[in-house]
Amino acid sequence: MPDSIAPLSPPRVALVGFGEAGEAFARAEGWRGEARGWDVLPDRRAAMAGCGVASADTAAQALAGRAFFLSLVTADAALEAARDYAPLLPEGSLWCDMNSVAPDTKREAAAAIEAAGGRYVDVAVMAPVDKGLAVPLLVSGPHALAAQPLLEALGFSNVRTVGDAVGRASAIKMIRSVIVKGLEALSAECAAAAEAAGVLDEVTASLDASEKPVGWAERIAYNRERMETHGVRRAAEMEESARTLQGLGVEPVMTRGTIVRQRNAAMKTNRTEAA
Repeated sequence: MPDSIAPLSPPRVALVGFGEAGEAFARAEGWRGEARGWDVLPDRRAAMAGCGVASADTAAQALAGRAFFLSLVTADAALEAARDYAPLLPEGSLWCDMNSVAPDTKREAAAAIEAAGGRYVDVAVMAPVDKGLAVPLLVSGPHALAAQPLLEALGFSNVRTVGDAVGRASAIKMIRSVIVKGLEALSAECAAAAEAAGVLDEVTASLDASEKPVGWAERIAYNRERMETHGVRRAAEMEESARTLQGLGVEPVMTRGTIVRQRNAAMKTNRTEAA
C-alpha cells in the first residue's frame, strides 16, 4: 500500500480507546465511514453502540480486518497500547497515534508498530475535542501524507502535515502546552492568593489594564530581554511574592519556578558579559 495512493471513500476505521475523544469524534456531525472500536473497559465498549461504533468481545475481533487505526487512549497508556495491539495490525496498516505524549514516547511507539509491519503516524490534537471533527490536527512522520487524506475522508476538516519525522507534531503540541497549561496553573495560583487576601477584583482589573494585544513571538522576545536585564531584581521580588502566598495558605508552586527562571536568565547574561 504505497503512500502516494489515497482512497476516495471513507476508510473502515478502528478506534482504539473510547474515552472523551473517541466519543466526541464518533458523535460528531459529518462522521463518515464504517467504524469499529475497542476499549479495555466494558462500560466504554457498551457506550460505542450509541455512537454508531461496533465493538466485540476481544481486541483481536474488534480490530480484525481494519487497515486504519486511531489510537485514542489516555496518555499514560499510549505506548502500552502500541505495543499490545501492534501484533494484531494487518501488514501496512496505518496507526494514527492521537495521544498527548512526548516525542520520545511517540518514537518508542512507532518502533513497536513498525516492527510489527504497521505504519505509524504522529498526530497532535491541537484543541479541545469538543470541537469534534473541526479540531485542528497536526500530522507528521514518514506516512503522514498517506494518513492525511484518510483523516479528511473521515470528516476531519482541519488537518495539516508538518513534517516527515515522528515526534515533530507532538513536539509542537507539548511545547505549546508549556504556555497553555502553565498559564492555567499560574492563573489558578494567582487567583487562590487573591481570593484569600480579598483582592481578586482589584488584581484582575489591574491585569486587564496592563494587557496588550501583542503576538507571541514579540511577547516572548520581550519577556526574555526583561528577564535577562532585570532577572536578579525580579527574582528577589518573586521571593517576596512566594512569602505572600505562603502567608495566605497558598503553596507557591508556580511562583517558585518563576524565581528560578528569572534568576537563571540574569546569571546567563552575567556569564556572557564576563566572557
